[in-house]
Amino acid sequence: MSDPLAFLEKRASAIALREPGPPPELVERIVRAALRAPDHGALRPFRILLFEGPGRERLARAFVASAQRQNPKADPFLLEKERQKAFRAPLVFVVASTPRPHPKVPEIEQVLSAGCVAYGILLGLQAAGFGGMWRTGAPAYDPELKRELGLAPSDAIVGFIYAGTPEGFTPSTHRPTPESHLIRITTP
Repeated sequence: MSDPLAFLEKRASAIALREPGPPPELVERIVRAALRAPDHGALRPFRILLFEGPGRERLARAFVASAQRQNPKADPFLLEKERQKAFRAPLVFVVASTPRPHPKVPEIEQVLSAGCVAYGILLGLQAAGFGGMWRTGAPAYDPELKRELGLAPSDAIVGFIYAGTPEGFTPSTHRPTPESHLIRITTP
């Protein structure tokens, strides 16, 4: 791309994702690029789980079990809706922060590093002509769901990144402007 800033200014979430998803070699490149995220102390405080093809069934079961724990009286319609979340795209990345005690790197910096990895995956997908959607929701905060996915209770799911071929992007809405968030300090 001749203007990388224009690419970043146009970043948007896909509203629907379908087959095909990015092929394995492209997924590897996208993840390799995302792993360039800022990482104070080179702690690598993150893990990326990738659910694809039939592997999404495991994620679907975890979503349903999480919904049942949150609402033991959930009706079958709601449980099926939760199940289908694992199939809203050909690939689902689960990006987790895996913080550990460090005298110079507070936990918040480690969580932010994992968030940067998730954003890097979104940017990589769009740069490669695919779409992505970042979601969290109640399952991201369910300790039992984390365990079911092989994560530790101290880990934090920063996002479920859905990936595939976009069927449209989030409509252009009012985006913040630098003037609304940037405070210039020019005096000593």
